[in-house]
Amino acid sequence: MDRRSFREALLSVMDRKHHWSWRAFERGLVPRDKLHVHFEQEYATYVRDFPIFLGRSYVQCPEPVVRRALAENLYEEETGKLSLGRPHAELFLLFPEGLGMDRAAFDHVRLLPEAARYRAFLDEATLERGWEVATAVTTIFVEGTRHDRHDVEGVGPARPTPPLIEHPLVRHYGLPVDKLELTRAHRMVESDHRAAAWRMVLGHVAPGAYADVVEAMEQALDRWLDYREAVAAACGLTPAQVESPA
Repeated sequence: MDRRSFREALLSVMDRKHHWSWRAFERGLVPRDKLHVHFEQEYATYVRDFPIFLGRSYVQCPEPVVRRALAENLYEEETGKLSLGRPHAELFLLFPEGLGMDRAAFDHVRLLPEAARYRAFLDEATLERGWEVATAVTTIFVEGTRHDRHDVEGVGPARPTPPLIEHPLVRHYGLPVDKLELTRAHRMVESDHRAAAWRMVLGHVAPGAYADVVEAMEQALDRWLDYREAVAAACGLTPAQVESPA
């Protein structure tokens, strides 16, 4: 596998990082009393510990250029000092807080079996498969979206950035706009993070590790799709709901 094929294999994974249930969230179809399931599972599966994944990548990496990029990302995630001055995990919790959910519930989340399986994979990928897999899975897969091809190649759908007042949580559930601080922070730093992620992986992963990285990315996608399917079911969603006219 050459570098171009490696890049395409990674982009192919990200092209498929999409689940039908997102349309239900975008259209306000999730019952209000089930929204907590989504937020609790996201928080406990990866949001809370995303800086830990970055730190694991950092301590394993022998490449100074990559370590510096990981350190900058880690610094922002843990402190928010490059954007709004608060850790991103804290900003995430403003969503449920603004919707009147019990913040204490986020201290004792019970993961769905599929969420636990996805989280176990993230732990394995960032602890046991070397810095290349840890970095790719953390910075490209977990932090990235299906819009990464546009970020890398300038083709395909771009990341949408509608006015905050049009955010689905604001429009459909009455979330105060000032609780969208995480969205604001992401818009301030995400472009740099996406560029850095792809530079790290495409510029510093050796060809001998390409196959391992692609395999891990495919596994991440499989487990993530299973996880999102389980969350959709727990929220009472079905594909038929989102296939019907809005």
